[in-house]
Amino acid sequence: MKATLAPSSLISLPRHKVSSLRSPSLLLQSQRPSSALMTTTTAASRGSVAVTAAATSSVEALREGIAEFYNETSGLWEEIWGDHMHHGFYDPDSSVQLSDSGHREAQIRMIEESLRFAGVTEEEKKIKRVVDVGCGIGGSSRYIASKFGAECIGITLSPVQAKRANDLATAQSLSHKVSFQVADALEQPFEDGIFDLVWSMESGEHMPDKAKFVKELVRVAAPGGRIIIVTWCHRNLSQGEEALQPWEQNLLDRICKTFYLPAWCSTSDYVDLLQSLSLQDIKCADWSENVAPFWPAVIRTALTWKGLVSLLRSGMKSIKGALTMPLMIEGYKKGVIKFGIITCQKPL
Repeated sequence: MKATLAPSSLISLPRHKVSSLRSPSLLLQSQRPSSALMTTTTAASRGSVAVTAAATSSVEALREGIAEFYNETSGLWEEIWGDHMHHGFYDPDSSVQLSDSGHREAQIRMIEESLRFAGVTEEEKKIKRVVDVGCGIGGSSRYIASKFGAECIGITLSPVQAKRANDLATAQSLSHKVSFQVADALEQPFEDGIFDLVWSMESGEHMPDKAKFVKELVRVAAPGGRIIIVTWCHRNLSQGEEALQPWEQNLLDRICKTFYLPAWCSTSDYVDLLQSLSLQDIKCADWSENVAPFWPAVIRTALTWKGLVSLLRSGMKSIKGALTMPLMIEGYKKGVIKFGIITCQKPL
């Protein structure tokens, strides 16, 4: 029987050497890379994904850009929207105008609905250790730790986020249960098979190598552990399609430049990757309708006096982010962007 590891113990675990993953060629054939920040990839004859040496500097630039983006914008987000840096979950076609507290409740509901979809309930006492991959300022980690009494550790590329997350854990008397550190989701500093729940809430869209990302999630999951990926995707390609339409790709490119995103993939691409690794109980869903009210609400908040003042004070990255928000709405309305959840279980 494995001993229970405290968060401080998890931090010191040796780094695992990550091996390459052969993945379905569909993953990166679905669209071309869209900016200088994106990883240059080629599909080998047997369907493996190779990241060229020339792309290394682009990957480093992407990593640095993501860190700088969240260093600058996280404080603004927390000031206006609180400590859950993700979409809210709403009833489809809801015409009810929600207050700020209603939108924050929808963000909590997103966590609850994700756990429910994956079959993770409070009655299930197997959730003892959790990793929050792309943890933001730790909202999900603190919520899950409180819900299950679990030990949670979060990783982020942003030193500002990691510090703020640890400060909030201390303020909420949860530092004995949760901790946060700067680490790369593609090279997680944890041993194999130690987490009962591997949680990724809206971080997959930042990953330049989706195959390596998925393999790392699977590697750190304990036998029988659950993996939950909630992420922005592009639409599934129709049979016979090899890529998105040029206008669709152009729309995503414009979003990528602001939010530091590499090439997108579809929900079905994630399913293919999980199937290639022989995961069990693979499920996915399109929650685009359930998140539809979120971006309009964020824009309305940004246009308030408090929002505008905070936005101007935060810096140019925040301003560019605000100006790009209407493109997210357009992407959802036109069916190019999909909000997907993908869950699975690691075999015993």
